[in-house]
Amino acid sequence: MISSLQGKILFKEINFIVLDVNGIGYKVFLSEKTLHRIAKEQVFLKLFTFLHVKEDALALYGFLSKEELDLFETLYGISGIGPKAALSLSAIGSVEEFKKTIDKDGFKVFEAVKGIGRKKIQKIVLELTGKLTKLEKKEPLSEDPAVDALVSLGFSRQKSREVLKEVLPKIKDSEQRVKEALKILGKG
Repeated sequence: MISSLQGKILFKEINFIVLDVNGIGYKVFLSEKTLHRIAKEQVFLKLFTFLHVKEDALALYGFLSKEELDLFETLYGISGIGPKAALSLSAIGSVEEFKKTIDKDGFKVFEAVKGIGRKKIQKIVLELTGKLTKLEKKEPLSEDPAVDALVSLGFSRQKSREVLKEVLPKIKDSEQRVKEALKILGKG
């Protein structure tokens, strides 16, 4: 598997570049947004890549960040989305940016992608809901170390907060609060 490439840009086309890596030219498909982000005078480039293997062809898809690659792989894993559609959608950036875009614009984010109709969009959003949650990095740490400790033990952030409200307010030590919360969770 080719997971990254680093080399000199030989030339750019509408949807791909040819990257010279030690004398070998690799054709790497990029999203339109990524192609625009690469400066015209930029000569040297490092890309994270995904190798798409078919019966009759191999195709490399390139990304400027690991987050874009992760999003691409998640989108590509959804039935009905091919690598070209996943490439277009992954140009949004990170998982967080993708979720914000869906929250803000709804289905409009999918309208620009060829071959995706209204029913397929609904199916994609349904499947993405669970997958994007799994793909996200750790949730940001809260102000309460006891909540973070319970979350790291496998409890949801919301459940952790609820249980910690039941712990006596006079207990200030985080470690002791976690122990008390675990007792409460054990009873319930």
